[in-house]
Amino acid sequence: MSETLRLETQGITKTYGHLHALNDASFDLRVGEVHALLGHNGAGKSTLVKILSGVVHPDAGSVRIDGEEVSPRNPRHAQDLGVALVDQELSLVPVLTVEENLRLGSRRAVSSADLRTLLDTLGLEHVKLTTLTGSLPIGEQQLVEIARALSRDAKIIILDEPTATLSEPEIERVFAAVRRLAAQGKSVIYVSHRLGEVLTLCQRATVFRDGKVVGTKNVADLDRAGIVEMMLGHLPEFRTGSEVRTPETPQHISIRGLAIPPRVPTFDLEVRGGVIVGLAGQVGCGASEVLRALAGLVPNSRGDVELGGVKLSLGSAVKSRAAGVFFSPSDRKEEGLFLTHSIVDNLVATRLPRVSRGGFIQKSMQEAVVSKLLGLTGIARERRELDVGVLSGGNQQKVLVARGIDQTDSKVLLFDEPARGVDVGGRADIHDLIRGAAEQGNVVIFHSTDLDEVFDLADVIVTMFAGRLVSVRTRAEATPAGVLTDMTHGEGEVSA
Repeated sequence: MSETLRLETQGITKTYGHLHALNDASFDLRVGEVHALLGHNGAGKSTLVKILSGVVHPDAGSVRIDGEEVSPRNPRHAQDLGVALVDQELSLVPVLTVEENLRLGSRRAVSSADLRTLLDTLGLEHVKLTTLTGSLPIGEQQLVEIARALSRDAKIIILDEPTATLSEPEIERVFAAVRRLAAQGKSVIYVSHRLGEVLTLCQRATVFRDGKVVGTKNVADLDRAGIVEMMLGHLPEFRTGSEVRTPETPQHISIRGLAIPPRVPTFDLEVRGGVIVGLAGQVGCGASEVLRALAGLVPNSRGDVELGGVKLSLGSAVKSRAAGVFFSPSDRKEEGLFLTHSIVDNLVATRLPRVSRGGFIQKSMQEAVVSKLLGLTGIARERRELDVGVLSGGNQQKVLVARGIDQTDSKVLLFDEPARGVDVGGRADIHDLIRGAAEQGNVVIFHSTDLDEVFDLADVIVTMFAGRLVSVRTRAEATPAGVLTDMTHGEGEVSA
């Protein structure tokens, strides 16, 4: 890594009304460096990334690239300046070929031979340019996204939660690609809430809190506890393994012979109300399909599912919701939220009958519901009228989860990656929301690829591998090593 500065920002300030998204923030990035941006949700990371990529304009401050002051007017101009953003939400077109996706939106003339070399550099030697992008595993699609950024002659690559939905082998491939980029003199800004990745991959880390830069340190001088304390200003408290929830509720769900062709041949599980069950498994293990089938989103699913002794009709989202099943998807932008509508609109969208009379929303009723949910999520009241699309990923996730809690007619809550792309503090808030819902007697089942999340939230851990249930254990009985082995090798036993 060189000491030469590739990027330097000074005194960046951005406000939204009375809110300071960034307040006099300064940051620098060296040539050949992998530099982490860290911070609580809403700390200012996303705003800085949007400014550098031309999506948002600062109110004050300066940006220099290779010593020259610049002001990215829009994403196209930022691209011309050598800045490329790889967002955590894939922007590839599945029905186009890899080559067509690499060329999409680019103004540079790049030969097929150069694109081939680019893919090879990122470890995609086996992927043909003519391959349909949608047929690739999610990790390889992420590498294609990075390749597209490089094909535009980017010298600054911003990776925003690039491993949020990847398996361990896929993460290693992304790491290898990032290290190659740094070795070639490219500069990488790495935004991630997975602190282990930061400690493994990055050379320096800059921590944001409440729109301000708390500090920049060499990663070699940091540990997880130190980073968390910088991010939050304190160390959070986590559950211990001895805590066991023993609710008194008649609610329960019985799943027998659930089949979801072609991914899940059969799945059986009994869950009583008040207990949080975590489905632990890598991307593609079948856990997401199980949740979607229970929510009525898989037309060809079949099996016997009973909720409180009443048979649940599979294959119909309307019937599942009417039976009291609520589903929170992993992809909040595509399936979960109305991004161009306010926080208020999103929170009441799932409870319109509760806040309306005669087909009209009653402001007083809406205010009571929204105020309670904002209090539960910790989202500032003054943000209530902001469009959800301008929020940080973590605050978007809080809104998504909040839509399913405190529902008078909910009996089963299903969460797919409930804390995806959320920092340690925001994750604790979301987990508290889910625990509160379980304490009200709801059946709660969630899926996560993150072991830390599984062990912090689940009372019972169900491991899945290649479409089948591998093991069922209480959290007190399970160990991270054992669960990881089951997730990656499919060897385990049912003991709970």
